[in-house]
Amino acid sequence: MEVALTERQQEQGLMFRKSLAPEGGMLFPMDPPRTASFWMKNTLIPLDMLFIHTDGSIAFLKANAAPYSREPVSAGIPVAAVLELRGGRAAELGIGEGDHVQWGDCTASAPASPLNFCPG
Repeated sequence: MEVALTERQQEQGLMFRKSLAPEGGMLFPMDPPRTASFWMKNTLIPLDMLFIHTDGSIAFLKANAAPYSREPVSAGIPVAAVLELRGGRAAELGIGEGDHVQWGDCTASAPASPLNFCPG
């Protein structure tokens, strides 16, 4: 899992990538939480976008966002993070709106779960 911490990393995101590993993705932390809007311009592969509340719950899930689309994708509310996964991966893992995710300072005691996105 990649983490886009800088403004430049967040602007670049997953643009121009020709593929993304099944376990791959990119986390965009929002500190402070804010209304985030993403688009798929220059993104070559479909992506799932998970907009995450400050409590870790998924506020909005955009599945299989279309490559090259300039249509904005947003939860319409402030979020703590956005997680981009390979298109269709959320459905494969059974992840949906209302589920809780964990990221950041994950410990070895965290339960094994497809909802633990701990950069390694």
